[in-house]
Amino acid sequence: MRLLHVLVIGLLVFAAGYVYRIKMTSTARTERVLQLRNDVREQREAIAALKAEWAKLEAPGRIQGLAARHTQLKPIDTTQFDDLKALPERPPSFIRPNAADPIAAMIDRLDSDRANELPTGSVNPTERVR
Repeated sequence: MRLLHVLVIGLLVFAAGYVYRIKMTSTARTERVLQLRNDVREQREAIAALKAEWAKLEAPGRIQGLAARHTQLKPIDTTQFDDLKALPERPPSFIRPNAADPIAAMIDRLDSDRANELPTGSVNPTERVR
């Protein structure tokens, strides 16, 4: 019987040590979770402070005051606008309607317009100096 008692006491000591190890591991993990929560809270507070500062910096009244103080900009006058009739004519369209390849059609159109022109740097044969 004494051997059985020694074995049971040994198992109880081993079980107590194992439970203590589990308790210490869970305590360490709990502390780590609490530390992470604290870090997250601090970061959220920092983000909120930065958002408030950004809102203050981008306030329209502040920007208008800075623009008036540091630039020579003036408010737009209604006489600065012009009618749409005063716009220049629309440039010619180089793309044929319903063209299969609009880029190729544009290149062909430009090439046909330039066919009568002389290449850059060349002299017209009728204007040669003798």
